[in-house]
Amino acid sequence: MRLYAKITIRNGLNKLYKLMSTYTQIIYQIVFSTKNREHTLTRNHLENLYKYIWGIIQNKNCHLYQIGGISDHIHILTHLHPSIAVASLVKDIKLASSDFIKSNQLFIQFGGWQEGYGAFTYSFKDKDNLIEYVKNQEEHHKIKTSREELIELLHEHRIEYDEKYLL
Repeated sequence: MRLYAKITIRNGLNKLYKLMSTYTQIIYQIVFSTKNREHTLTRNHLENLYKYIWGIIQNKNCHLYQIGGISDHIHILTHLHPSIAVASLVKDIKLASSDFIKSNQLFIQFGGWQEGYGAFTYSFKDKDNLIEYVKNQEEHHKIKTSREELIELLHEHRIEYDEKYLL
């Protein structure tokens, strides 16, 4: 289906213009942690949390490739619908998932999510490696701390940061 815009020009004449569609293919790795990086996300209910977050992402017409994490943070690998801003998506995920966690008493010690987040963009050709990376968070964190992982991501993407804001 082609979309056209009808524009009235001089003398009341109408002219049809083809409208361009929007095409994007940007993969985001979104990372955020629990408040104060407390280890409150227990393994026994993580799947419930991930399914809930997947529903939020689907309702925003975004595509989830993978979600994973450990007791103090999660990674979301997604493609955003062109009308969705990453900040809005993260805010919606954090607010809704906090309510879900508390109302279902999934993680008794959960005190909320940290204020900030990391959002890193990748080419589609990196998708398979990223999926494996997010799937294997537990193994990965036997070697690196969450803080070391974040610093590595910041360096990889050439993002300047202040040490005092890294918990």
